[in-house]
Amino acid sequence: MINLRLPGAGHGTEQQNAFMLTTLEFQHAFVPISLYYTIEMSSRPDSFAEVSLATPDTPLNSKQPPWISTSETATTPRESFIDTSSNSSPLLSSQHPGPCGEEIKSSFHSKKYAAYVRPVLLFLSAVLAVSTFLVIKHQHHGSDVTKGTNSSDPSSIGSPADPTYGANGSTVITSDGSTFTYINPFGGYWIDNPNDPFNDGARPNLWTPPLNESWVWGTNKVNGVNIGGLFVLEPFISPALFERYPEAIDEWSLSTLMAADTTNGGLNQIEEHYKTFITEQDIAEIAGAGLNWIRLPIPFWAIEKWDFEPFLEQVCWPYILRVLQWARKYGLRVNLDLHTIPGSQNGFNHSGKYGTINFLSGVMGIANAQRALGYIRIIAEFISQPEWRNVVPVFGIMNEARVAVIGMDQMTSFYLQAHDMIRNITGYGEGNGPYIAIHDGFQGLSSWAGFLEGSDRIILDSHPYFAFSGNSNTEPIATGTGLNAGGIWPTQACSRWATAMNTSQTAFGVTLAGEFSNGFNDCGLYLSGVGNVQDVAPSCSLFLDSSQWNDTMKAGLQQFALASMDALQDWFFWTWKIGPSSNNTIASPLWSYQLGLQQGWMPTDPRMATGTCAALGVTAQQFDGVYQPYQTGGPGAGTINPVLVSSYGQYPPTSINGLTAGATQSFLPTYTSTSAIPTLPPPTFTPSPPSSVTIGNGWFDSSDTSLAATEVAGCTYPNAWDAVSVPMPTALCPPTASASASAVVTSAPAVTTSS
Repeated sequence: MINLRLPGAGHGTEQQNAFMLTTLEFQHAFVPISLYYTIEMSSRPDSFAEVSLATPDTPLNSKQPPWISTSETATTPRESFIDTSSNSSPLLSSQHPGPCGEEIKSSFHSKKYAAYVRPVLLFLSAVLAVSTFLVIKHQHHGSDVTKGTNSSDPSSIGSPADPTYGANGSTVITSDGSTFTYINPFGGYWIDNPNDPFNDGARPNLWTPPLNESWVWGTNKVNGVNIGGLFVLEPFISPALFERYPEAIDEWSLSTLMAADTTNGGLNQIEEHYKTFITEQDIAEIAGAGLNWIRLPIPFWAIEKWDFEPFLEQVCWPYILRVLQWARKYGLRVNLDLHTIPGSQNGFNHSGKYGTINFLSGVMGIANAQRALGYIRIIAEFISQPEWRNVVPVFGIMNEARVAVIGMDQMTSFYLQAHDMIRNITGYGEGNGPYIAIHDGFQGLSSWAGFLEGSDRIILDSHPYFAFSGNSNTEPIATGTGLNAGGIWPTQACSRWATAMNTSQTAFGVTLAGEFSNGFNDCGLYLSGVGNVQDVAPSCSLFLDSSQWNDTMKAGLQQFALASMDALQDWFFWTWKIGPSSNNTIASPLWSYQLGLQQGWMPTDPRMATGTCAALGVTAQQFDGVYQPYQTGGPGAGTINPVLVSSYGQYPPTSINGLTAGATQSFLPTYTSTSAIPTLPPPTFTPSPPSSVTIGNGWFDSSDTSLAATEVAGCTYPNAWDAVSVPMPTALCPPTASASASAVVTSAPAVTTSS
């Protein structure tokens, strides 16, 4: 008998859950044959609903939640792994007691043990793969169903009449009346309660703490996936949208062409993408895949755009809230990533506009950075509210800034400014606002050793890819099975990444891979941009259509994925889903986690990765899991080394790249902080929760009253997205620097609410 305590509804109540299980013992691992529930409940747990056009999914309206079995329906729909009390897999080594109290001491980092156990894991994975991601569709059951509301307003979140929750085998009913079966063999459960829409009691699996319990960096492991291409459009993720407009190369040009095409819906076509590309079923499948985090890229135009920008303004924000609430429902933590920056921080098509870098570079570099800081501030204010802290523990404040162009000193100065701004909002130390994630800028992890020593909870995010190395990468990956699978690529992943990642945990602090993929080559429709013929060259034909892949190919890809996961330790795969091209083919299959699960080349349990590098003969000094106290919000957090403050504390930076020779930097255009703040609104729930539920107003720190940046009346500005090496102004505008550099402070913030 194993007693498991599940978090209860709302405010710390718990239910006693007794699990009786029969296990098959295999070399200190316990694989459950069956799982029975006897559960006594005093109240129900909870979560939320959906947004407009997709009301929350509700379970069958029975006297008992469908996942609580009676004596007649005791066993779960399929066999499930039962985790130990530790963070490790029951099939992997552990220094903690096992489910029956025994201490599991065998090391999974020896080649012998890894070679012995991993074939069994792979066999079990193959068995699970057949059923884990099968979606069982049901017909609407009329009176047996409690419906959620179906609002046409995307800011309105519907909810069922009664609190609901469920585990493996429970039925979830979507807003259109269709249903799917929640498949989670790892002990995860979802929670949904209209009377407590911010309930954080759900968990995706038994080795991941529920949202309302602390995540411990260095102990808990991030096994995550990106929701790429949903709110920041990328050609290779949504190729059909770009094929419809052949001249479009990025979201800027796509938005411009769509807006002119009123016959086919104009920019509303993008909202249709928000509605349909990712559904609640996707989020449920992510939890059921043994994953525990998502990284969610969002654009700054979720807040606002300026008149000269073509983007669909503010419309995505209710859909962002919908994804966050789905994540809450299934117990997934979110790394919310600001993927686009005014002027572009990298010139890539996923920064908003392909072309030059105009953030902290060029004539409009300082002005664009002013806007960027403002948007970072607004997002930080929203997610620091108590309703969102547990769901969004990490805020990536800028994706892939190209440090080689902008400059390391300039980026350090900006990051110090952003750090201080955010911590002045949240307060300092553990539990006060999110961790701040910054990208390594393609400089290598070692370049960031000792970065802003004494800062409060900064994470270093790296995106290791072979696909964009500039090499041909023609070595085969379909070379065999088992440890012989994958050719050179699994060993390459281990040898290239493991040591650097482990070293950075000590030299910098918390370090993770915010992106990686199975793309060992650069094959994929539009992968390197629209019009890049190499992506679809004849040599790439095999990699554009997974229906051609045999078992050896799939074994090689899985071994490469396992090696990558083991080397990186804390990771987010890029990406969960690739949309079909116009011929209904997934033309970048190496990049889809979902497709890999469905067709058998992604592991059905990410814990299978443990020990892969050691089994391949690649060893790295393992991080011991202990960070310096300041790095995780302990003593000293926020007390930055005075030498570093002296070097980088001046903002704006003393020099800017991208200017014409002899330019007078003091004449660079800037904005004035005199505009109302465009705050982010909270969700609207239908039906409304009890008046005792605090929904928030989108603004955590009421003392943060500075106004927002806007153009100075009477000043002329160059193109903010194309101002590198353009002629400099010859005089300061406005005539006195104080007019634009000083923050205007009022007794209370003047705000405008996005709607």
